[in-house]
Amino acid sequence: MKTQDDIFALCDQIRETSFSLHRYLRHGHLEKVYENGLAHRLRKTGLTVEQQYPLQVFDEDGTVLGDYLADLFVENCLIVELKACRPLANKHIAQLLGYLRACRIEHGLLINFGVPKLEIKKYALSDTNIRPRKDTKV
Repeated sequence: MKTQDDIFALCDQIRETSFSLHRYLRHGHLEKVYENGLAHRLRKTGLTVEQQYPLQVFDEDGTVLGDYLADLFVENCLIVELKACRPLANKHIAQLLGYLRACRIEHGLLINFGVPKLEIKKYALSDTNIRPRKDTKV
């Protein structure tokens, strides 16, 4: 189990790697290109990164309702949802929060490569409370 400090350090590492990838590729590519690029660069740093990772969606009583494919699942504790759109919409935030809640994962990042200035938002679930942790535009 990772501590809050471990999670925030992991998020910082992903943020820096995302920024570096965005500086190199700029905006305008398909989401899959950014997914492959970010996964590749994170793996080169020694992180465990799964692409299109199947996560089960649970009902409140624990019944499995279905599966969700996380764009990236990093270090078995962080969902990274990638977008290549202009701009991020509330439905993208709702999508990530729904995945976190349904899959019972506490932390997630929403990264948008589709704009001139990279957008990164960090979210954390605590029981039933949803708290945005960071809203960063680089």
